Amino acid sequence: MDTPLPSSSNGEMAPGNTAVDIPAVLLVGGMGTRLRSVWPSAPKPLASVGNRSFLELLVRQLRYQGIRRLVMCTGYLADQIENEFGDGRDWDVEIVYSREPEPLGTAGAVKLAARHLHGTATFLVMNGDSFLEVDFAELAQFHRAHRGLATLAAREVQNAGRFGTVLVDAGGRVTGFLEKTGSERPGLVNAGVYVFDRAMFDHIAAGPGSLERDVFPQLLGRGIFAREQRGMFIDIGTPEDFARAQDLCDRLYHAAGLQQNDGWLQVK
Repeated sequence: MDTPLPSSSNGEMAPGNTAVDIPAVLLVGGMGTRLRSVWPSAPKPLASVGNRSFLELLVRQLRYQGIRRLVMCTGYLADQIENEFGDGRDWDVEIVYSREPEPLGTAGAVKLAARHLHGTATFLVMNGDSFLEVDFAELAQFHRAHRGLATLAAREVQNAGRFGTVLVDAGGRVTGFLEKTGSERPGLVNAGVYVFDRAMFDHIAAGPGSLERDVFPQLLGRGIFAREQRGMFIDIGTPEDFARAQDLCDRLYHAAGLQQNDGWLQVK
């Protein structure tokens, strides 16, 4: 990291005290090959954490903070996700689906979802296999104040070599990306939560592509920003981290607006 960038709260926030009414695009179409040894027959976002699916926790986290319009970008075993969540009414949200005709990667999935976002100036994008404790309203406010094309939520982790490292300047502008190295060293990583300006669609080609490899590096001079987060972050892409998610169940449920009271109940 070039210099420390301004960060948001330290994870002790009470998200739900503020709300932001923008759509959220959830990327849930991946094949999840690394997790199949422990979750072989369903899409990775439907993997159970406690007695709820990981994707349900993401949906509840969004709804808890006032975000009710969701676009789910489905692909692999799409029917299972679409049958589970339907139109979203059971979670007091509105869900539409953007199903990939072929694997499109993160960039292609976002591009395909544009048809569901007419008239939308700003929207969230979230990976469906990671959970970040984040104040969405604060992240959107940061994005608007900096007037960039995209703002990514970033998180300091002990093993940045697994994710690749984000380089930023003192004002929060992203200056570069370092590829995954495999070495275990701390660093600032892309946490898989973004705020996009609608103009991002002009910079994403139709067809398969990666936001991380193909899009962001080409837009460094056009306003890509990062906002450091200090809350909990977990990616369930490997069996080891999926097991860690079970250990973090209490914190995940709390961040999703749930509390434990004779079983997990939604906060009213």
